[in-house]
Amino acid sequence: MTLRLFDYYILLGSQSPRRRQLLSEMDIEFTSFSIDADESFPDNMPVSEVAEFLAVVKSEAHKELRTNELLITADTTVVKGNQILNKPEDNAEAFSMLKELSDSIHIVNTGVCLRSVIKTVRFHVETAVHFDVMSDENIRYYIDTYKPFDKAGSYGIQEWIGKIGIKRIDGCFYNVMGLPCHRLYQELCMF
Repeated sequence: MTLRLFDYYILLGSQSPRRRQLLSEMDIEFTSFSIDADESFPDNMPVSEVAEFLAVVKSEAHKELRTNELLITADTTVVKGNQILNKPEDNAEAFSMLKELSDSIHIVNTGVCLRSVIKTVRFHVETAVHFDVMSDENIRYYIDTYKPFDKAGSYGIQEWIGKIGIKRIDGCFYNVMGLPCHRLYQELCMF
């Protein structure tokens, strides 16, 4: 059984398998599709605001919204210091990112935009992730086995590396996967 929120038909503007999985596990009926949008952002924008900004950009790129539809879009950034760690292009870049995250704390921001034809709500959620020291051997094993090239920061917390390499998180676990489920549900109920 799935949950229908009010009179809205839920659209998920994302092809992320993790976002689709999480929304499905929340027992919410939805249809998903990809949205092509320019994901550039102003150079002077604080890194903490980028994920929310991009979630709104993705939402606004979808022009065809009907009266009874509610569109959800999201973007997740991995931030170390004042630098955003995007999806790695190859093994070397993934290795470099994971070496940088080893034995340190970084922030995962997920920005979300909820939009109907009459209303828009935007927000972001931050989670601090504490990585333990990771050996080069473990990093290479993870990259070779799990191929994290579709993940910001080169890792998925739900995978092997999250189980053996992450000491603790401060905040929402699901936010690190790409969708802050608890906050999203609250916002949907108030929409």
